[in-house]
Amino acid sequence: MAATAVPRVKTKKLLVRRVVSKSTRRLRTLVQIAFLLLNIAVAFQFYLFVRQFEIPDAAYTVSRPPGVEGWLPIAGLMNLKVFLLTHKLPALHPATLFLLTAFLTISLLLRKAFCSWLCPVGTISEWLWKAGRRIFGRNFALPRWLDIALRSLKYVLLGLFVYVVAKMSVDAIHAFLESPYGLIADVKMLNLFRLMSTTTAVVLGVLAIASILVENFWCRYLCPYGALTGLLALVSPLRIRRDARLCIDCAKCAKACPSRLPVDVLVTIRSAECLGCMECVNACPAEGALDMKVFARKRVRPWMIAAGIAVVFFGLVGYAQLSGHWRSDVPNAVYKELIPNAAAYAHP
Repeated sequence: MAATAVPRVKTKKLLVRRVVSKSTRRLRTLVQIAFLLLNIAVAFQFYLFVRQFEIPDAAYTVSRPPGVEGWLPIAGLMNLKVFLLTHKLPALHPATLFLLTAFLTISLLLRKAFCSWLCPVGTISEWLWKAGRRIFGRNFALPRWLDIALRSLKYVLLGLFVYVVAKMSVDAIHAFLESPYGLIADVKMLNLFRLMSTTTAVVLGVLAIASILVENFWCRYLCPYGALTGLLALVSPLRIRRDARLCIDCAKCAKACPSRLPVDVLVTIRSAECLGCMECVNACPAEGALDMKVFARKRVRPWMIAAGIAVVFFGLVGYAQLSGHWRSDVPNAVYKELIPNAAAYAHP
């Protein structure tokens, strides 16, 4: 009787573990899809907003969605610098300041949860490499020397952006944001994809193919936003921790990690490359051997991360809206003059 009871207990625990893993993936997928749909809705509204100034006597009126400024991280860095130096909230592109602050706060508190739970580019990248795994049965890893060299590129790009913003004075930043280019920087971003050149199409095609073959190619090697969130995540109180006493050395955690971190041999994952996606925890068959923990003590469950993301994101966005610092202070008459001639305004 006792001999058969042990396997049944182990089987029951394994089934429970699988159910928990599926629910974790489902929760993260739901958050990813929700934020992707939100971005699509914002993009569609912004497209209609732009088109009404390009079509003579447009039969509709659409307001500009401030959320589109989430795609202007450089303007966010500029506004963040101005705010830190002057303690004044910006009149132009204020939403980008609050969105950037929300995303950086999420990374500071919850590791790179922005990248693995919210970022629409990260979501699409993840879907691409998973599609590649289904097509080819695997993803391809670059040689270690090349992988390390390429990973430095995103930090180089981040360094260049930070250097440029750091060199600009407050007056220079105001002059840039108030220039015709700065006022419609979001329109220029839209036109980059809407009026895509052959060069842009080729670059995006190469990145898409690379993302199918290599896990998180863009995020791992080229995204300066991911480099910034990764550096902040280094001081996050959350860490993936492995209990060597309970570990069965199956290495499933390392195989599941999209950042290819050696989770199976480390006690604590401190790397800036850790996405906080918890895929390694989902893959672990040994109860309690691997968990996300805060200050190396309390276990952090996926719903806590989702709740934390919601509190930070909606809290800061809600504050910006209620305090009147969400919409850019630009009259429609200015947009009516600038948008039809957007191609004429080059980067200052």
